[in-house]
Amino acid sequence: MHLTASPDASPAPEISFDDFLKVDIRIGTVLEAAPLEGARKPSLRLVIDFGPGVGRKKSSAQITAHYMPDALIGRQVAAVVNFPPRQIGKFMSEVLTLGFADPVGEIVLFSPDQPVPNGARLS
Repeated sequence: MHLTASPDASPAPEISFDDFLKVDIRIGTVLEAAPLEGARKPSLRLVIDFGPGVGRKKSSAQITAHYMPDALIGRQVAAVVNFPPRQIGKFMSEVLTLGFADPVGEIVLFSPDQPVPNGARLS
């Protein structure tokens, strides 16, 4: 799922802080990364460790333009951990890994610039 909007687009409608708190964005470390077989668009299958509170979760990410699977192992990434699982081909994606579109629409991962504990929540 990608919402592609121009960097020049107006902001989305205003929400309350309580609405923001409903979206649980956490940091996790990529443990496994491999091509996702059977995906309509080139994607990677990730296993991400979000620490003891959330555990290990699987994610499908359309990030093949900028990332090779081996280079992702050990990298911290941000993901929404409280969306319902989503079937991607034969793969069940449990979290939404977050990123931003580059100038040609390819996804660049969103991650902290300093190490933080797995499971840390965006605040």
